[in-house]
Amino acid sequence: MLDNLQTTLDFDGDGAVSIQLAPARSHTAHLPEGYKGFANFHKYWGKKPIEAWRFLIEKLTEPDDIVLDPFLGSGLIARECVVQARRFMGFDVNPISIELTKLYLQPPDYMDLRNAIYRVEKRVKALINAMYLLSDENIATHILWENDRITRVWTKRGGKRIELNPPKSDIERLQSVKIYEPQLLRHLRLFDNSRINSQKTGNFTEFFTPRALRAIDLIKAEIAQYSGALKRALQLMLSASVGQMSNMVFAISKRGKTKSVKGKMDKSVGAPCERGDIEVGSWVIGYWRPAQHFEINAWNCYATKAQKLLKAVGEAGLTKPVTMSPSLSGFINTAEAAYVQQGDSEMLLKDIPTGTIRVILTDPPHGDRIPYLELSEIWNSIIGLESNYEEELVVSNAKARGKDISAYNKKLASIFHECSRVLAENGVLAIMFNARSAHYWDSLRELEEASRLAYIGCYPMAYSAGSILQDNRKGGLKTDFVLLYGKSMSEEYRIRTIDTFSIVNEWTTRYPKEIY
Repeated sequence: MLDNLQTTLDFDGDGAVSIQLAPARSHTAHLPEGYKGFANFHKYWGKKPIEAWRFLIEKLTEPDDIVLDPFLGSGLIARECVVQARRFMGFDVNPISIELTKLYLQPPDYMDLRNAIYRVEKRVKALINAMYLLSDENIATHILWENDRITRVWTKRGGKRIELNPPKSDIERLQSVKIYEPQLLRHLRLFDNSRINSQKTGNFTEFFTPRALRAIDLIKAEIAQYSGALKRALQLMLSASVGQMSNMVFAISKRGKTKSVKGKMDKSVGAPCERGDIEVGSWVIGYWRPAQHFEINAWNCYATKAQKLLKAVGEAGLTKPVTMSPSLSGFINTAEAAYVQQGDSEMLLKDIPTGTIRVILTDPPHGDRIPYLELSEIWNSIIGLESNYEEELVVSNAKARGKDISAYNKKLASIFHECSRVLAENGVLAIMFNARSAHYWDSLRELEEASRLAYIGCYPMAYSAGSILQDNRKGGLKTDFVLLYGKSMSEEYRIRTIDTFSIVNEWTTRYPKEIY
């Protein structure tokens, strides 16, 4: 039954870096509550806490205003806009971004989703668990690997993760499963990129055990029976869970990333560990396959995400269905709540009439900080979505892509120029941004010269945990900044905007790189 769904470990909301607004001098209503609900469902790279978006929406817009985000990312901003009675328009080149946004705007009915999860469970749980069955009838929930050798095995018993001592024959059987080529997944399209440890020859059999790949095929076959919002939800559960199903889940031990504490809570089973010398990590950014890594029971991984999404749907705060327009013109000319489209923002912005948008809130790719499409390839492949790598705004270390700093700055400046055009008079563009080098800030510095936008000021967003890719890079800022620009802004409106944000700690009218 659904009450028996088990949980696997994620760090701070599926491994996402925890981010918060810097403490305000006199404003405390928007301090982060942590990742929960829909925000705690999917790992999506670089997602920002909803409080950061909520603060900007409340301070810069009025009900029924149109808010545009040309870089949707996790899609959480779309839902927050609709919850706050604003109309929303958003674009993203990443197909899973669009799918997540549609899920958050039009989630399936709670009971329909609950029943669908239950039916999938009844059809595949036993088949998947059979692959982890030991000779003593225990079902392995966690298997610790050292390269190609299994060293330890755990199960769940009495609410605890208990280490087992299986016979050699069980270990040999678990180790010797033949390679399995997935039948229902499209081939991965990766690039040689040392930054994220990917190779163009990479395939699923490198990143997953045969057990996990069989489980993914079994779950996908069941999902194929559904359609519409239910199918989308079930597919996104699978994409959200595959990171913990993979061989990229590192082990945390006294020798490794941190010191464990005996009796510390193990979130993989929601109870204390019997032994405290090793803990389960998570899939972090990139395609690293650590020598010492965990294999987690694939059904438990899927069940975890099923439970999280079901809970989020049950707690959803929308009081009426969200109306989504199938076309831009339909959205502009009606009162429909939202319009989202996959594609190149540089091109899609050109279709928006001049002066239509009250506020643009966006978190564009920060130079070479996160190559979104390359990192999302496993998710998109598992769902069956295709990515257009040529359209992505990014600086990539994959030389074959030709995505260098010059091309990045040129494209970002063009996108912001279009943003200026579609903004109404006294409109505001709020950009969340961070980059490790002054070169990446060039397009922002040129923004005022290339458009009718004028820089208003900025404030920092302080990280409560650092970015693995960012913190150790020479010249990298340790925080994101929210930068505000105004469109043909009157002096009265400019002063009013500055007064609104001056309550935020470290608000300044200077440019970030002039300060840090």
